[in-house]
Amino acid sequence: MAGARRFEDLLAWQLASELSEDVSTLTAKPRVARDRKFCEQIEAAAASPPANIAEGFGRFSPREFARFLRIARGSLLETRNHVLKAKANGYITEAESAGLLRLQSRATGAVTRLLRYLDSCKGKAPAGWDRPEPNLEP
Repeated sequence: MAGARRFEDLLAWQLASELSEDVSTLTAKPRVARDRKFCEQIEAAAASPPANIAEGFGRFSPREFARFLRIARGSLLETRNHVLKAKANGYITEAESAGLLRLQSRATGAVTRLLRYLDSCKGKAPAGWDRPEPNLEP
Protein backbone atom coordinates (compact mmCIF):
# COMPACT_ATOMS: atom_id res chain seq x y z
CA MET A 1 0.00 0.00 0.00
CA ALA A 2 2.75 2.45 0.90
CA GLY A 3 4.05 2.31 -2.67
CA ALA A 4 0.68 2.96 -4.31
CA ARG A 5 0.43 6.46 -5.72
CA ARG A 6 -2.80 5.84 -7.67
CA PHE A 7 -5.62 3.39 -7.13
CA GLU A 8 -4.61 1.72 -10.40
CA ASP A 9 -1.38 0.64 -8.65
CA LEU A 10 -3.31 -1.52 -6.19
CA LEU A 11 -3.40 -5.24 -6.98
CA ALA A 12 -6.89 -5.39 -5.46
CA TRP A 13 -8.16 -2.83 -7.98
CA GLN A 14 -6.35 -4.52 -10.88
CA LEU A 15 -7.88 -7.92 -10.13
CA ALA A 16 -11.35 -6.52 -9.45
CA SER A 17 -11.20 -4.56 -12.69
CA GLU A 18 -10.13 -7.64 -14.64
CA LEU A 19 -13.04 -9.59 -13.13
CA SER A 20 -15.45 -6.84 -14.14
CA GLU A 21 -14.14 -6.97 -17.71
CA ASP A 22 -14.46 -10.76 -17.81
CA VAL A 23 -18.04 -10.52 -16.55
CA SER A 24 -18.82 -8.05 -19.35
CA THR A 25 -17.45 -10.58 -21.83
CA LEU A 26 -19.67 -13.24 -20.27
CA THR A 27 -22.83 -11.16 -20.47
CA ALA A 28 -22.17 -10.36 -24.13
CA LYS A 29 -22.69 -14.03 -25.04
CA PRO A 30 -26.05 -14.38 -26.81
CA ARG A 31 -27.34 -17.14 -24.54
CA VAL A 32 -26.50 -15.16 -21.42
CA ALA A 33 -27.61 -11.79 -22.82
CA ARG A 34 -31.17 -13.09 -23.19
CA ASP A 35 -31.43 -13.21 -19.39
CA ARG A 36 -31.38 -9.46 -18.90
CA LYS A 37 -32.12 -9.54 -15.19
CA PHE A 38 -29.19 -11.88 -14.57
CA CYS A 39 -26.92 -9.72 -16.72
CA GLU A 40 -27.89 -6.56 -14.84
CA GLN A 41 -27.28 -8.25 -11.49
CA ILE A 42 -23.88 -9.77 -12.26
CA GLU A 43 -22.65 -6.67 -14.09
CA ALA A 44 -23.63 -4.40 -11.19
CA ALA A 45 -22.01 -6.74 -8.67
CA ALA A 46 -18.79 -6.98 -10.69
CA ALA A 47 -18.59 -3.24 -11.43
CA SER A 48 -18.90 -2.28 -7.77
CA PRO A 49 -15.54 -3.53 -6.38
CA PRO A 50 -13.15 -1.54 -8.60
CA ALA A 51 -15.33 1.56 -8.18
CA ASN A 52 -15.38 1.23 -4.39
CA ILE A 53 -11.65 0.55 -4.21
CA ALA A 54 -11.01 3.69 -6.26
CA GLU A 55 -13.37 5.82 -4.19
CA GLY A 56 -11.97 4.54 -0.90
CA PHE A 57 -8.41 5.21 -2.03
CA GLY A 58 -9.31 8.86 -2.55
CA ARG A 59 -10.61 9.31 0.99
CA PHE A 60 -7.14 9.75 2.58
CA SER A 61 -8.30 8.00 5.74
CA PRO A 62 -7.53 4.37 6.51
CA ARG A 63 -10.84 4.01 8.31
CA GLU A 64 -12.90 5.36 5.40
CA PHE A 65 -10.85 3.43 2.85
CA ALA A 66 -11.47 0.24 4.85
CA ARG A 67 -15.23 0.92 4.81
CA PHE A 68 -15.20 1.07 1.00
CA LEU A 69 -13.03 -2.06 0.83
CA ARG A 70 -15.59 -3.93 2.92
CA ILE A 71 -18.27 -2.94 0.43
CA ALA A 72 -16.00 -4.08 -2.42
CA ARG A 73 -15.41 -7.40 -0.68
CA GLY A 74 -19.13 -7.96 -0.28
CA SER A 75 -19.69 -7.24 -3.97
CA LEU A 76 -16.93 -9.67 -4.92
CA LEU A 77 -18.74 -12.38 -2.98
CA GLU A 78 -22.01 -11.38 -4.63
CA THR A 79 -20.27 -11.75 -8.00
CA ARG A 80 -19.14 -15.23 -6.95
CA ASN A 81 -22.76 -16.12 -6.23
CA HIS A 82 -23.80 -14.97 -9.70
CA VAL A 83 -20.98 -16.95 -11.35
CA LEU A 84 -22.19 -20.08 -9.54
CA LYS A 85 -25.70 -19.32 -10.78
CA ALA A 86 -24.40 -18.88 -14.35
CA LYS A 87 -22.78 -22.31 -14.14
CA ALA A 88 -25.93 -23.89 -12.67
CA ASN A 89 -28.04 -22.34 -15.45
CA GLY A 90 -25.69 -23.68 -18.11
CA TYR A 91 -24.61 -20.21 -19.24
CA ILE A 92 -20.92 -21.06 -18.81
CA THR A 93 -18.77 -24.16 -18.85
CA GLU A 94 -16.97 -25.67 -15.89
CA ALA A 95 -13.69 -24.21 -17.20
CA GLU A 96 -15.17 -20.72 -17.62
CA SER A 97 -16.65 -20.92 -14.14
CA ALA A 98 -13.34 -22.04 -12.67
CA GLY A 99 -11.50 -19.13 -14.30
CA LEU A 100 -13.98 -16.54 -13.05
CA LEU A 101 -14.06 -18.05 -9.56
CA ARG A 102 -10.25 -18.12 -9.41
CA LEU A 103 -10.07 -14.45 -10.36
CA GLN A 104 -12.82 -13.57 -7.88
CA SER A 105 -10.96 -15.43 -5.14
CA ARG A 106 -7.67 -13.65 -5.94
CA ALA A 107 -9.42 -10.25 -5.91
CA THR A 108 -11.14 -11.04 -2.61
CA GLY A 109 -7.82 -12.10 -1.10
CA ALA A 110 -6.12 -8.91 -2.25
CA VAL A 111 -8.91 -6.77 -0.79
CA THR A 112 -8.74 -8.71 2.49
CA ARG A 113 -4.97 -8.23 2.75
CA LEU A 114 -5.35 -4.51 2.06
CA LEU A 115 -8.04 -4.32 4.76
CA ARG A 116 -5.71 -5.98 7.25
CA TYR A 117 -3.01 -3.46 6.40
CA LEU A 118 -5.38 -0.51 6.86
CA ASP A 119 -6.66 -1.93 10.14
CA SER A 120 -3.03 -2.05 11.35
CA CYS A 121 -2.63 1.69 10.72
CA LYS A 122 -4.66 2.45 13.88
CA GLY A 123 -6.31 5.52 12.39
CA LYS A 124 -3.10 7.10 11.13
CA ALA A 125 -2.76 7.75 7.45
CA PRO A 126 0.08 5.76 5.85
CA ALA A 127 3.19 7.68 4.91
CA GLY A 128 2.71 9.74 1.76
CA TRP A 129 -1.08 10.08 1.96
CA ASP A 130 -0.78 13.75 2.82
CA ARG A 131 0.88 14.50 -0.51
CA PRO A 132 -1.15 15.64 -3.48
CA GLU A 133 -1.68 13.05 -6.17
CA PRO A 134 0.84 13.17 -9.00
CA ASN A 135 -0.08 13.74 -12.63
CA LEU A 136 -2.70 11.11 -13.45
CA GLU A 137 -2.00 10.94 -17.15
CA PRO A 138 -1.51 7.31 -18.27
